[in-house]
Amino acid sequence: MTIERIEQIRVMIDNNPDWHRSMLSQKLCELWDWKGENGKYKDISCRDILRALDAAGTISLPPPHINRTHKRSRDTVINLCHDTTPLGGALPGLLPIKIETVTTKAQRELFKSYIAQYHYLGYDRSIGENIKYAVYSNSDIPLASIMFGSSAWACMPRDEYIGWDNEQRRAGLRFTTNNSRFLIYPWIRISHLASHILSRVCRRLPQDWTDKYGHAVYLVETFVERDRFRGICYKAANWQYVGHTAGRGRNSTSTRAVLPVKDVYVYPLDNGFRKKLTAGATP
Repeated sequence: MTIERIEQIRVMIDNNPDWHRSMLSQKLCELWDWKGENGKYKDISCRDILRALDAAGTISLPPPHINRTHKRSRDTVINLCHDTTPLGGALPGLLPIKIETVTTKAQRELFKSYIAQYHYLGYDRSIGENIKYAVYSNSDIPLASIMFGSSAWACMPRDEYIGWDNEQRRAGLRFTTNNSRFLIYPWIRISHLASHILSRVCRRLPQDWTDKYGHAVYLVETFVERDRFRGICYKAANWQYVGHTAGRGRNSTSTRAVLPVKDVYVYPLDNGFRKKLTAGATP
């Protein structure tokens, strides 16, 4: 995101105080003529950038708009009450942990509530292929929520690690996934729990993905905001650090970082992931 465009965003916000976030993203896409390959404006991607800039303190967005005249959508969040009794101790006392895919309405509402209330990025609607997991102790105590969704369209460290060109990436990206949310509930204080969950989930993820979508995934990526986290659980679970983002956003022509810099970690789910991804893998 260029400095000039950030200033355009600020001016548009200042001049239109009654506009909600969706309207801002739509008008910005029109201003920039930012369209996808299908010819439609990329207002959802624009909204993601606006939220990231807002979280970084670069801009100040209006509060999220809630249209109460419409029926509650599947991705509306209801903040539910949770048992926040502190839980400490050693990992063996919780084993074997139970990992469930989130499939029912009740499970989805609970998952969204945890993420919205306790994850620093909050809950955002999941677009495209995704899998959500709920994690419990051996005595059914809720421990964590974790979600995998669409990978970043372009990420230089990841792309260099895979070794694919633009056409291979276009064909093979759907066979990768992004760990977009991982939340150990803040009242859970168990050493090594996070890395144990990552290891367990990654072992089952390929089959779960195939069962749900009819094709495999061969590589997982994640982005760790380096000023906020150290990525210890990913390192402990044998994820590989491959570099960091430039902090400029996906549509930037500027050399100046305006978004948080994030470390990029990847985890191969298949020994032949490079060959399959660069070949435009088939299910």
